[in-house]
Amino acid sequence: ANWKQSLAVLTEAKRVAKRENKDLITKTSLMLGLGETKEQVVAALRVLRAHEVDVVTLGQYMRPTKRHMPVAEYVTPEAFEAYKQVAESMGFLYVAAGPMVRSSYRAGEYFMENHIREKEKEKEREAA
Repeated sequence: ANWKQSLAVLTEAKRVAKRENKDLITKTSLMLGLGETKEQVVAALRVLRAHEVDVVTLGQYMRPTKRHMPVAEYVTPEAFEAYKQVAESMGFLYVAAGPMVRSSYRAGEYFMENHIREKEKEKEREAA
């Protein structure tokens, strides 16, 4: 799927869930190191939030074979951390970012831990 198709699927999934009064968490991934600029990555994250995407992972593109497009840049761990902070400030529920992160990179585990912590905080606030 291309970018527009992916956004359309994510948007439609949210629309259907809302119509059925269900809470749906959407997730997508970005592979970095293909020649994108920092501004393009931040713009992509903004577009994802505008489409109500909840969870995002950012990882390093790794050339699977010589027939595939070469890596344009190896993104530093510091740059991944900066992207993570930007994404979190935009309101993503969960962000995984790093050179070895892949689309499913412990996302479920981390998200559930965070979700449980947030629910516990809600209960504490209600009890206070």
